Amino acid sequence: MLGFIRTDDEALVSCLGDPQRTVAAYRELLRRGENALGAIRAGLRDANPAVREGCCRLLDHLVDTESMGELINMADDPDARVRIAACHALACDRCKGDVCAPGPDRVLEPALRHLISDPDPHVRGMAAELVGKFAHSDARAVAALKASHTDDPSAAVRKKAGWFIPGGAIYERALPPRVQMTGQPLCR
Repeated sequence: MLGFIRTDDEALVSCLGDPQRTVAAYRELLRRGENALGAIRAGLRDANPAVREGCCRLLDHLVDTESMGELINMADDPDARVRIAACHALACDRCKGDVCAPGPDRVLEPALRHLISDPDPHVRGMAAELVGKFAHSDARAVAALKASHTDDPSAAVRKKAGWFIPGGAIYERALPPRVQMTGQPLCR
């Protein structure tokens, strides 16, 4: 099966770190779904950053309430690729089934920290998306996004942050219905 010697969940998770096998292992783990969650959660602690990144990407689709805290912790991983995958998984609601996304009480502080001070511009850009989820309801999110829009050393991060501030394309498109009707934003 799949050309692997072993096909148990743990073996497939370890294959996420092998460039020759990562795609097939990822697809099979995704197909196995919630049955593979234990091995995927354990993979978040693997020494190989490619395994940790792959597990974050899998949790983007398979996250459950038990995994959410571990995914939030991955936003502080030492490897930038893992931080990017974790921030994406926390920001992206499109890939989730019926699992509720974590609220600002759990993810806004780490997202703000990475938006403001992460050394990697790709992480800061993904953090802007996560912070942007709260731009309609939290003044700290808007303030941090405005600061990034004007001060970030990366033009790409400045551009992305601008999408999520009042007047930005994503901010305006995502206005809650009550705000769209009154024309008054929740925070500026």
